[in-house]
Amino acid sequence: MLKTYFVYILASKKNGTLYIGVTNDLKRRVSEHKNKLVKGFTSQYNIDKLIYYEMTENISAAIVREKQLKKWKRSYKLALIEENNPMWEDLYSSL
Repeated sequence: MLKTYFVYILASKKNGTLYIGVTNDLKRRVSEHKNKLVKGFTSQYNIDKLIYYEMTENISAAIVREKQLKKWKRSYKLALIEENNPMWEDLYSSL
């Protein structure tokens, strides 16, 4: 059985503060952010809307991609989000 890993981007609101993370259980992880169970940056800045994610079966690839996205200029991140989710809808309910 192959495991699935996710690289995800959360936002506080459209064009708001962004957070990039990696997990093997996207629904659980976003729920933790939404319920403020993750102390720190996301709970402090109310970052709990899932606006983008990618899937892979390779944890190493997921971590490399997470680091790559974190190094990107903000404009590149916004372009990636706009291209895939132009309305900045919270994708959590569709998981």
